[in-house]
Amino acid sequence: MATTKLNIADLVARMPATDKEIEMQKPLPPDGTKKTRGSGDWESRGDGSKFTAPDPAEAEKIFDEILAGGRDSLEELVKSIQDPASPDFKNYKAEYLCHGLAVYVGRPNKAEVRRLFVDALTAQVADEKLSLHTRGFLTRELQLVGGPEAVSALGKLLTDEKLCTDAARTLLAIGNGAVEQLRAALPRVSGKCRLVLMQSLAACGDAASSDAMRAALADPDRDMRLAAVWGLARIADEGAADLLLKAADVAPSFERTKATQACLLLAENLLAAGKKKAAVGIYTRLRDSRTEAEERYIRDLAAKALRALGEG
Repeated sequence: MATTKLNIADLVARMPATDKEIEMQKPLPPDGTKKTRGSGDWESRGDGSKFTAPDPAEAEKIFDEILAGGRDSLEELVKSIQDPASPDFKNYKAEYLCHGLAVYVGRPNKAEVRRLFVDALTAQVADEKLSLHTRGFLTRELQLVGGPEAVSALGKLLTDEKLCTDAARTLLAIGNGAVEQLRAALPRVSGKCRLVLMQSLAACGDAASSDAMRAALADPDRDMRLAAVWGLARIADEGAADLLLKAADVAPSFERTKATQACLLLAENLLAAGKKKAAVGIYTRLRDSRTEAEERYIRDLAAKALRALGEG
């Protein structure tokens, strides 16, 4: 018996209209305006727009139908997502339905269909025939349900300046296997991507990237330098203490403030790691070097820490 092909377009159309679309279908007052709720003023109709969720039972039925259609149905759904910047754009219903599926398969009892969904999205994020909008959307959806099986595909997006931020954010959300992808991509990128990866590696506290972080302290880009000092502080790199103190000795500026904060964080982390001598050295340098009135709070903080350590 022939199987009837699932009509994805029909299922997408069953998603609710936005409140704006519903409002636009109502008869206009005689003068062509609508009244704002709770006010005595008249304004142009159609302002504001949001989705009202479908009936949960109806939504779950639609989700199950699509998932029962397997990989082909999911890929058809993805290809029906429209870029709002496209002249052919009609509505967000396909995107809305795909997001609903991501939430649905994220339930604890949906492991099998979650893997099907993740595999389909992972394959599609690499498809350069899809719009940038769609690929970015899919990458962000993988933050909700992606796992180690998605990290390799996401890692390939780290060199794409338009997708690297979403890819890095999703990898950080997944966690398992992410740092290896970030670390491997760092030598192959420049500009915005390089900053995103350095910040991401710092957020991971990746000790294996300490050499790259130390090298970045001399980078001409201030944000790269600040990402590096933060990363070195987070991994409690004892050997980088003098480098961070030097980075904090620049002229009074935002960079001086943030680098000084990194020095204090490094001292705290060194203490937590049982490296009291190194932490005392940082506090002593900050106490003795912050002689200007506007940095008295740093001097006082360092002195207080030294006294607590019996070094005051």
